[in-house]
Amino acid sequence: MKIRDISRMAWDQVKRRKVVTGLCMTGISIGCAAIIVALSIGQSAQTYVTDEVNRNFKMDEITVTPGGGIPSRGGGGGSAETNENLDPGKLTAQKLEIIKSLNHVVAAAPFEDAGYMQMLTVDNKIADIQVKATDLRMLGEFGFKFKQGGVTDLPGMVVLNYGATLGLIDNETRQKLYEQMGADPFSSDLMDQYNKMSTLPSEIYRQQVQLQATDYSTTEGNIKLSSALQVGGILATAEGTDDLRASYEKIMYVSLETAAQLTQQLSFGNNNGMTPNVEENSYKSVTVKVDSTDNIKSVEAMIQKLNLNAMDNLYQQEMLKEQFDMIKMAALGIGVFILIIASISIIVAMTMSTHQRRRQIGIMKVLGANMGQIRNMFITEAALLGLLGGMLGVLFSYLIIMGLNKLVGTAGDSLNFVIPLTTIPVGLAFAIMTGVLSGIYPAISASRTDALTAIKRD
Repeated sequence: MKIRDISRMAWDQVKRRKVVTGLCMTGISIGCAAIIVALSIGQSAQTYVTDEVNRNFKMDEITVTPGGGIPSRGGGGGSAETNENLDPGKLTAQKLEIIKSLNHVVAAAPFEDAGYMQMLTVDNKIADIQVKATDLRMLGEFGFKFKQGGVTDLPGMVVLNYGATLGLIDNETRQKLYEQMGADPFSSDLMDQYNKMSTLPSEIYRQQVQLQATDYSTTEGNIKLSSALQVGGILATAEGTDDLRASYEKIMYVSLETAAQLTQQLSFGNNNGMTPNVEENSYKSVTVKVDSTDNIKSVEAMIQKLNLNAMDNLYQQEMLKEQFDMIKMAALGIGVFILIIASISIIVAMTMSTHQRRRQIGIMKVLGANMGQIRNMFITEAALLGLLGGMLGVLFSYLIIMGLNKLVGTAGDSLNFVIPLTTIPVGLAFAIMTGVLSGIYPAISASRTDALTAIKRD
């Protein structure tokens, strides 16, 4: 018999024995769907969490800080002074230019934390804000998008993130609310009022603001105010970030020149107020954006050759990958276990079919069919059952994922489950393999049936 004849006979048996076919397909489809859904949920959750981590930790960025310096030897008097020329670990403007010229580097700019202060508006509204000094012209290179305004390098111009425009209230109202929450910290009404106040937007684009620094080291709590600063741009929030979450992060970006002026105006000389940069033309921290996370390590190695420290956040991604790989393996194990249970039903069904079809097998042997052809016919029949069950399992998978997406969407989460195309062949392969392996024993049993004995009995 040809392969076509064997396939046709196996297909005829699958169609004729509808109840057995349906039961076997159901078992295999459940196992196949379990594998596809489990892998899809794991992959979707990993993608979602990775995107969140990328948004918060910037996986494609490297933080560069000064390395260790080498002090020069003292002169005849035995003094030990530090020679700037013998300090290879200093993060200088020259090294910053070298970093910018490295392969795979998209952008590099200082992002120096100048401390936390209070921002005052012209209408006496106040908010706690973090000040960062950087090259404002490079913000777009680091993926920042402007909601209002744009890049500016004029003296006294600042850029605010969207969170800095939320929750601006006058000091009296703010203090009163804090006192009420301190007296009744578990009040849901006060918490709702606080959340509403925290997300209340203010129009401060092109408005003037001032920074206020307080010296908390003295009992008087001396206060210094900066000169007027003009808001030249408002940054947009990242996709999927709501106002409440954005209000937790309030950042003001200033140029390095403006930061130097603010340092003179707001520093108390005792590490309070504006944090000064101790040396001119050198930086405490530089952020480097790389074109791909695959090139992070190579760029880090080149930066370290400049006697600088380089740190990334890839360990977060590696930890997540290990955790989700374990989840995927556990889910795959569950699906395989279900397929093993389904394979038992196929073995039982095919074995019963062998006994029921003894006369047919005997006649086929009398007509010239050998053991291999009969064995192949039963294995093909089992493979067809596996294929049909796998196809039904794929359909079940899409229905389950659709239901999960509706359930998650009702809960208001931005997580969206999808079935990667790579999981479908995996599920089908397991289903067909289950069918083939389950059909081996019945096929061997059928091929060993004695022709004359089978015909005489029936």
